[in-house]
Amino acid sequence: MMFSLKDKVAIVTGASQGIGRATALALVEAGARVAVAARNTEKLAALDVEIQAAGGTALVVPMSVADAGEVKAGFQQVLAKFGRLDILVNNAAITRDTLALRMKLEDWDAVLRTNLTGAYLCIQQALGAMLKQRSGRIINISSVVAETGNAGQANYVASKAGLIGLTRAIAVEVASRNITVNAIAPGFIETPMTDPLPQELKDKMKSLIPLGRFGTDRDIAAAIAFLASDEAAYITGQVLDVNGGMHMG
Repeated sequence: MMFSLKDKVAIVTGASQGIGRATALALVEAGARVAVAARNTEKLAALDVEIQAAGGTALVVPMSVADAGEVKAGFQQVLAKFGRLDILVNNAAITRDTLALRMKLEDWDAVLRTNLTGAYLCIQQALGAMLKQRSGRIINISSVVAETGNAGQANYVASKAGLIGLTRAIAVEVASRNITVNAIAPGFIETPMTDPLPQELKDKMKSLIPLGRFGTDRDIAAAIAFLASDEAAYITGQVLDVNGGMHMG
């Protein structure tokens, strides 16, 4: 079958819910062994049970990507269990929304630390194994707002735009070792992060999407599975927009 990930080892951050959870399940479905990383160990344990019930192999890695020590220990755990690492999906993200004028420095720092620095810390840990193997896939989850801007989210938008720059810089650095680095920019996706938004805002957002619906976490997971596959070997330094036509750049 196309897009087989048989014998590949993946780590997905922010795997406890939403896009991360759907991605872990999709990678397992494609044959990969998956380390699921997040702060919420209860949700990770439930996901582990689900993966095993589907006949897959998972490893629960309790980890905050904002903590360099935890990241290093988490990646060591993955390599100790599986002996290799083929796919890194940087999905962990938080929001602390407010207008720039009122944004507290700690809210700026917290979002940048998790969403951008966290991804960088994970990439740094993954590259040791990938450079040795002379192969690997790094997929960073950005956002449509990195390309369009969004009021009240200066910290989040900056972090997600920064991920696009980071994607391209690392892609150039490691291309000679057969490691590809790409970003996916989801549009409006139905996840626990978007659930609390007022219905009025959701209706307004939907009217801006040519396909006339919000995306699902599965839509993003499918794109990630493709970029993680051997078939995507000639794609690097790219941003794949998965947004129902909301932004065409």
